[in-house]
Amino acid sequence: MLTAVSLVRQPAFAISAVTCHDDHTGWSKAELRDRHGVVLVRSGRFRRLTRGAVTEIDPTVGYTTTPGAEEQFAHPCGGDESTWLTLTPQLWSGITTSTFYVDARLDLAHRQVLTATRAADMDYALVERLLVLLANAFGPPVGTATVDREYVAAAREAITAGHPAATGLVPLAHHLGVSPYRLSRAFPRELGVSLTRFRNRVRVGHAMQRIEAGDPHLGRLAADLGFADQAHLTRTVHAHLGHTPTALRVALKEPALSARELQSGCPRTAD
Repeated sequence: MLTAVSLVRQPAFAISAVTCHDDHTGWSKAELRDRHGVVLVRSGRFRRLTRGAVTEIDPTVGYTTTPGAEEQFAHPCGGDESTWLTLTPQLWSGITTSTFYVDARLDLAHRQVLTATRAADMDYALVERLLVLLANAFGPPVGTATVDREYVAAAREAITAGHPAATGLVPLAHHLGVSPYRLSRAFPRELGVSLTRFRNRVRVGHAMQRIEAGDPHLGRLAADLGFADQAHLTRTVHAHLGHTPTALRVALKEPALSARELQSGCPRTAD
């Protein structure tokens, strides 16, 4: 018996938690795949038969699937729990391995992706976690520093200007004509921060402008800036500034230095 729970379904990828309760030594009926995918085991083990080759699959070995591939499975030691990643050709590009070793770093990346599926930022933070997982599994993309610098500059401009493609990492990369892997990895190399962090920095800046101008509606502000909800806005603002939006409203009106600023040695710049 197979149970699949959809965790995330995005245009560029989908993530499902799959639990198999079978306990049989014989091979299942052949299953024909119609999409590119990556499978990682969280617990248990099973056997996979494809193209005449048998592979023992467990938490230390993952595998990929491609359209047209036929697979059969056997569970001589009980069931298993796995994560199935379904990828569009854009995210699949460059992946050629059929099975791969899952070291501890990749296992951690896998768990962090699952944690990110429960967070609010699906379009950037989750995508970057997924790209880290894929890079750990299949190696980073090859790029040229000069060209990557140009992509970073173009991405910064699109995000800052609020280009429609900048609502997500994958559509932004498509708009710029670069792979999501390459764009994501170029940002920390060029700016020292992740693409997600940069995008949130821009959004926090816009939030400060609106709050300073007296915008009283935080829920509307969160929606206008692309946050999942007001709580997501509050967490992000606090992570970048150490203030909630409500406290920020007070800080932007208070000309005197606070005790905290005096102790830190980092006072606000005078107007």
